[in-house]
Amino acid sequence: MSKSLKNPALPRGFSPAARIYLRPTAIARTAHAADARVLAGGDLTFSGLEVAVRDGSEIHRGDAPVSAVMAWADDEGCAAPVQSILERITGPRPALAGLSFHAPVVMGILNVTPDSFHDGGLDEDAAGAIERGFGLAAAGADIIDIGGESTRPGAEAVAQADELARAIPVFEGLSGADVPLSIDSRRAGVMAAALEKGASLVNDVHALTGEGCEDVVATTGVSAVLMHGPADPTVMQNRTDYEDVVLDTYDWLEARIEACVAAGIPRAHLVVDPGIGFAKTARQSAEVQGAIAILHGLGCPIMLGASRKSFIAGVSADEPSSDRLAGSIAAVTWGLSQGVQMFRVHDVPETRQAINVWRAIGG
Repeated sequence: MSKSLKNPALPRGFSPAARIYLRPTAIARTAHAADARVLAGGDLTFSGLEVAVRDGSEIHRGDAPVSAVMAWADDEGCAAPVQSILERITGPRPALAGLSFHAPVVMGILNVTPDSFHDGGLDEDAAGAIERGFGLAAAGADIIDIGGESTRPGAEAVAQADELARAIPVFEGLSGADVPLSIDSRRAGVMAAALEKGASLVNDVHALTGEGCEDVVATTGVSAVLMHGPADPTVMQNRTDYEDVVLDTYDWLEARIEACVAAGIPRAHLVVDPGIGFAKTARQSAEVQGAIAILHGLGCPIMLGASRKSFIAGVSADEPSSDRLAGSIAAVTWGLSQGVQMFRVHDVPETRQAINVWRAIGG
């Protein structure tokens, strides 16, 4: 385990091999400070930064205004990496998969499975799922994410043929929907079949680490969500040992971005998801969400998928998924305050209402 030290002062005297991370702080709707910067090309600004330096077995953190961090970087000889991260934090996020990030994007969840943790077995056949999909679009979903395999903790893998039989008819039935469609799968064969049926986004809980997944996305030119999911669902809740869950999540996603770019997938086609509830305890999931703004340093749109998840019960009163709507909306509003661009949710109309009210209150 790394030793993590929090100090208001910025770290000093670290080695040249140390890794540097920046998390935007003092995020606001308007620029309240002279050196405020635009966050990810959107409507929010930030005027402070938390600096984390991982140097060997120690992690040092400190906070300062942006201008003070830039002066510190010059003094410590790390101006180039700090400037590079800052450019990714501030840069606009280009449209992808038919989605523009000028406003928060709502991804509606459509699980065609018997065993998903919240909506498993909701639809007995493809016709029911298709009807529900049109309902999600009418309720305000910007994109619909269709999945034929549960990846809840402890879920066993299903045969690819079964996954295809569940998901592909739904893509066919929703081909007339006036919203983009996404395939929620970790198999290259399922991704390819869904893309042939009109999917424009791949959402993979294993961040395209499966055999052939990078190739499918690279050769078709579609976009993909890379989720922090370093372990299989059958064992992932036994894989929660981290030196620092926030920085380790960042590093893992950064490595996956670099691998995808090397495979021919442009960074501009990638979205990152911190994987709430995947290989994380409830407290770790809350910690990652609390620091989610650090992921802006990866230069990709951020998707938050906290809807109805067990971490809500884990930090609250052990409620069943049917009673976690309030916690889900709380996670969304925190994400909005941190500049998160996409939200994957079960409750589309309630989430859309929350986003509309949050945006209206702040003008």
